[in-house]
Amino acid sequence: MAIALGHADQGRRLMEVLLLGTGAADGIPNLFCRCATCTDYRRRGELRTPTSVLVDGRLLVDPGPEAPRQVARLGRDLVGLAAILAGHAHDDHLDPAVLLHRSWVSQAPLDVVGPAPVIESSRPWLDPEQAAVTFTTVAAGQEFEVAGYRVTALPANHEAFGEALCYLIDDGASTLLYASDTGLLPEAAWALLEGRRADLVLLEETFGDRTEKGDHHLHLKTFAATVERLRSQGVVDATTRVVAVHLAHDNPPLAALRADLARCGAEALPDGTVIRL
Repeated sequence: MAIALGHADQGRRLMEVLLLGTGAADGIPNLFCRCATCTDYRRRGELRTPTSVLVDGRLLVDPGPEAPRQVARLGRDLVGLAAILAGHAHDDHLDPAVLLHRSWVSQAPLDVVGPAPVIESSRPWLDPEQAAVTFTTVAAGQEFEVAGYRVTALPANHEAFGEALCYLIDDGASTLLYASDTGLLPEAAWALLEGRRADLVLLEETFGDRTEKGDHHLHLKTFAATVERLRSQGVVDATTRVVAVHLAHDNPPLAALRADLARCGAEALPDGTVIRL
């Protein structure tokens, strides 16, 4: 089912993906932990904040509570924001207060898109008269246009007060596969990815070496298996960049993590990294 939202931007030819954050809900280091990984990050002075992505300064994906400060710390703003896309309603992926704070200074049009729990959580933060903000509920399997991007909603293997989604985001020249949070993707997601190729894959890898913590997130083994299937299905090829996001302290220290990821052709990048496709 296709849904048209906003207006296409025909002039864009170079997608910019800004990794506002690359960590899990508690980030790295966890403030209550002195494990080897948290100690490694403190020693090096690196901080991973909850995963959030800004595409072309126009599309904000998974705006958690730290997203405004993530943007500010990188010297950016959200004045040109045209749409918010949230995969699910867990608070590290969606802080609807950003809509209230925006309403104090802007009445520019804004599309807020996500599964039903996202929209239900977001609406109360704005007066019904706030016509500048349009809320749209989407479900797995739907294709829609928002802010000049064609987006395919993929089912995630995750639970967040109801449906959770991953997204394939295409600007006509480049394609981003954003897959966080999810365990091993459902077969319905693989069917929707058939015949599609991505220039960049942002794939969650939460549990590191811990294989006993459930199947709603990936660990290093299921991450590698997912990358391999993406490659065998043609979604990932020799020119696709695969970046691990939603990293938690169950992962090994950074040097060891990078070696583990390199074995399946993936990488770990710091918060604030800009990727141009």
